[in-house]
Amino acid sequence: MLNGRGASALGITLLLLFVTLFAWIALALTSALGGLIAQLGRPALDVTGPLPRLTTRTALLMPTYNEDPGRVMAGVQAMLESLDATGQGAQFDVFILSDTTQPDVWIAEEAAFLALGAPGTVFYRRRPKNTARKAGNIAEWVQRWGAAYPQMLTWDADSLMEGETIVRIVGAMERHPGVGLIQTLPVIVNGSTLFARMQQFAGRVYGPLIAQGITWWHGSEGNYWGHNAVIRTRAFAEAAGLPVLPGRAPFGGHILSHDFIEAALMRRAGWAIHMVPSLPGSYEESPPSLTDIAVRDRRWAQGNLQHAGVLRARGLHWVSRIHLLMGIGSYVTSPLWLLFLVLGVLTALQARFVRPEYFGTERSLFPNWPTVDPVLAMQVFIATMAVLLIPKLLAYAVLLPNGPLRRGCGGAFRTGVSILLETLLGGLIAPVAMLIQSMAVLGIVLGRDSGWNAQRRDGERVRVRDVARAYGRYTLFGLVLAGAAYAVSPALFAWMTPVLLGLSLAIPLVTLTSAPAPALRRLGLLLIPEERAVPPILARAAALRLGAESGMQAAIPRLLANPALLAAHRAMLPLPRTRGTGAPDPALVMGLAKLAEFDGLTAVLATLTQAEIGAVLGDGAGLDRLMVLASTEPGGYIRAPS
Repeated sequence: MLNGRGASALGITLLLLFVTLFAWIALALTSALGGLIAQLGRPALDVTGPLPRLTTRTALLMPTYNEDPGRVMAGVQAMLESLDATGQGAQFDVFILSDTTQPDVWIAEEAAFLALGAPGTVFYRRRPKNTARKAGNIAEWVQRWGAAYPQMLTWDADSLMEGETIVRIVGAMERHPGVGLIQTLPVIVNGSTLFARMQQFAGRVYGPLIAQGITWWHGSEGNYWGHNAVIRTRAFAEAAGLPVLPGRAPFGGHILSHDFIEAALMRRAGWAIHMVPSLPGSYEESPPSLTDIAVRDRRWAQGNLQHAGVLRARGLHWVSRIHLLMGIGSYVTSPLWLLFLVLGVLTALQARFVRPEYFGTERSLFPNWPTVDPVLAMQVFIATMAVLLIPKLLAYAVLLPNGPLRRGCGGAFRTGVSILLETLLGGLIAPVAMLIQSMAVLGIVLGRDSGWNAQRRDGERVRVRDVARAYGRYTLFGLVLAGAAYAVSPALFAWMTPVLLGLSLAIPLVTLTSAPAPALRRLGLLLIPEERAVPPILARAAALRLGAESGMQAAIPRLLANPALLAAHRAMLPLPRTRGTGAPDPALVMGLAKLAEFDGLTAVLATLTQAEIGAVLGDGAGLDRLMVLASTEPGGYIRAPS
């Protein structure tokens, strides 16, 4: 089977893998076709019409973890100003929910918060221990403050939303008491590298059609992507408590990809979950390189594989189970694809070098000649390419009569060239991404926890030496695979050229796509409308970032040199641990011991670890001792009050 020699174990396995992978890539095609159907009818949740007048208060939640504080606060200020422009800004409060662990970033967050200058509408809270990570951060806010707000809107550090967009989805929540969550479709913006520009172009051109198709088939059993969505606080509090999975990480413990599970649990409790992909004004950013997206995907892979432990939960809607399976499949398919390629080469090697059995165990007058049907093979190839390319062609066909979108993407011709460029580069990158995800899944299976790292937002030129060190093994694998394919036949080598080329050129490909690509924008390629006519909120956020304080300062000297910041820092500290309750913090115990051991601030700073600095800055006694030590320094660290 599949090798011209009849049925074999390799051939049967290869066929099963092909059917599975073909069904997976067909999901995009079916969603695109569903998007065409959806455009002919009315959306399940209509958020158009006159801007509603809100009657309830909404909390806007900005979780942050070791992010650039100036960038975060610039986005918050831009969104608050956009909300004020609607005349309904008073209906919203913002909560900066910090899980930051780096002391320098923590103090910079507090300084940026104070500089925001909106104490009546913006609140800041930092958790000393980031238990359960982002999900625990949101859950802790719900437990402490959620009862005061009928709904909450969740952001990420790179989120931007127009005030009118926020008002519309909150108004829809007020009008539909059975809805538990409304998810927008964020547009990827601000990409500067070639990789990021490819991501944002694909999301802008293909994304809406596919998202409309997904919305069409899942109806009120939608999904949650963790940000740029409004949630009914009562529904979340009553139904979305996350389980702690049995066993140790990576499969056990707190769930990393919490959003899918929260949506499934709210739907199980009877709350509708909707997506509104046609609503504009919701934005996010893409990681600037394949390397950065691999770091994020490692965590997402672990979180989605954890969903296998929730699939058996009783009462989940069948569509919610499909969402969970699709999340798992988005990472499991990479090692399946890799296995398919390897088995395909092994099957071809078997056909090339293993002597065929012309006569089986049964008596026959005629030999069993090995046969290969080249016409059928070509038909399978054409069908596969059609399934991959038709969604892009459908999106292009939908774009052409849409004047603003067509012109915003550079016109019909340039958009067509951009689709071709994105398809070619994406096809070359795909095998490298396949190996990256396969290694991530293998690491998870072997028991390696991904942890939780802050995401890099801005692109910068990478050194070829660093890329070669990281991607040399992928190049080696591509060359070995190419040699095996050529050993079978030049024809097989030619068929596998797209995969072999992408792997063999991994180092220059990653180097090229990680670099800024201003020339493409000047040529009008990989362009999106938000670049030609920048939305006001994007322009305002960019201007505020330029005006924000740049660079990071050492936490302790910065704090002790600014009495106003020090006073605000003290006021924002949580209540100290009551003696005899809970376990002492080892970092705090060691930090206080070092502060007591030394007589000068400079000497003690040279011995404190980052964890100890964070612990003593979060303790009143530690701050008092730091001030005493600072007063003994020549010139002092504390600036005299004016």
